[in-house]
Amino acid sequence: MQPWSKSPVIYEINTWVWLNELSARHDRRLGLGSVPPGEWDALAELGIDAIWLMGVWERSPAGIEVALRDEGLVADFRRALPDLAPDDVVGSPYCVRSYVVDHRLGGPEGLATARRMLRERGLRLLLDFVPNHVAPDHPWVREHPEYFIRGSRDDLAADPAAFREAGGDVFACGRDPYFPAWQDVLQLNAFDAGLRAAAVDTIASIAVQCDGIRCDMAMLLLNAVFERTWGQRAGERPAEDYWRTAIPAIKNRWPEFLFVAEAYWDLEWELQQQGFDYCYDKRLYDRLAHGDADGVRLHLLADTDYQERLVRFIENHDEPRAAATFTPEKERAAAIVSLTVAGARLVHEGQLEGRRVRVPVFLGRRPQEPVDADLETFYRRLLRELDRPAFRNGRWRLCERSGWAGNDAYRNVLAWCLEGGGERFLIVVNLSAQPSEAHVQAPWDDLRGRTWRLEDALSGETYERSGDEMRDGALYVALPPWGCHFLCVRR
Repeated sequence: MQPWSKSPVIYEINTWVWLNELSARHDRRLGLGSVPPGEWDALAELGIDAIWLMGVWERSPAGIEVALRDEGLVADFRRALPDLAPDDVVGSPYCVRSYVVDHRLGGPEGLATARRMLRERGLRLLLDFVPNHVAPDHPWVREHPEYFIRGSRDDLAADPAAFREAGGDVFACGRDPYFPAWQDVLQLNAFDAGLRAAAVDTIASIAVQCDGIRCDMAMLLLNAVFERTWGQRAGERPAEDYWRTAIPAIKNRWPEFLFVAEAYWDLEWELQQQGFDYCYDKRLYDRLAHGDADGVRLHLLADTDYQERLVRFIENHDEPRAAATFTPEKERAAAIVSLTVAGARLVHEGQLEGRRVRVPVFLGRRPQEPVDADLETFYRRLLRELDRPAFRNGRWRLCERSGWAGNDAYRNVLAWCLEGGGERFLIVVNLSAQPSEAHVQAPWDDLRGRTWRLEDALSGETYERSGDEMRDGALYVALPPWGCHFLCVRR
């Protein structure tokens, strides 16, 4: 395999749901080891770099019991799946009983076969790691209770929603500091030296099966966050942060192994400094979904080294479906932003087809929905265009844009360029619901003195423009609401 590209495209699959639908389509029960080759071919044809098989580890029966007693969760299940049946609730993939591939998904042998099929097609594999908590029936509960945040009988009596008895001991339920406890999981103690060593061993056992991990709620393990959340219950704060210990231990053995952090609270930079290759960019998502062009531009003014280590997305399994969040025109504009700015790019299975129902991760089935053929055509064409050196390993730069007297709408227009592999691209997006005009400045000095052909890879239109006006900030663009130019710049 070639080294990871600088800006990989990662395709997230809800493994249980995906296998259920493949089984129905092929009229036989399929696991990861028996997926027909044509299905892997179809994924490879998208022009992606890696598959994230979300939710392959053994799920907890004890966690399912907790979920089914939670009226709010069950209501959410029925919202997504009105004909919900008991067998549809397969358990949360983030309530891990064991880091062994669930036998109902094909077991370890099935995963090994799937990985081989992916590698034959030039694709890498990402899996999950949940560092903050485990299921109440995880073996560590019996064998290593010292790995956990403990409680007392008085704690259990005073706050039964935040503590749980297991194996004769009382444990704190997993949580982050801003929400009630998750009652289906037990909280690991990130300050415990034994737990840290066991976590490294666990990651190593995962690393031999894949090419990288997505670390759930990674910021919860930072010393400062963990101490603020758990105080004296956690014991003495270690000198070294959790990730500064864990990541080098794995990278020393597998230098190309990728660490991706689910991260919030503006802690992405800190996690990058502690060794993560990429961190979620929730701020860009929020500004695309709920903000304006100025907010997006301000975010894109951050240091390029920082931006190149962010994961951009407009949906994932935790967020609402993009088709339910954005209008069709706005989704296309948001998708072009998230998939062409610097950093890794995350695409969620079902996003291309325009699925609107966010399926709770506890469910193994989702409702049937019609395919938005126009949206699928757009995404497939966009992904094909991204499968170029300029987008995978090229240089990304934000471009200046300006207006003129009486034209404040230029602020709705954003532009950036990419170059690499002998190709140059200029992306221009109107992030507003009104027609907008602007002048755009490309950064390449050698534009001057020549006429250039601008070929829009999405619309098929071609323009000829003076290199002098492009370099000097006089390239005129006029875009409809949520309109875009995806321009390949050629002599």
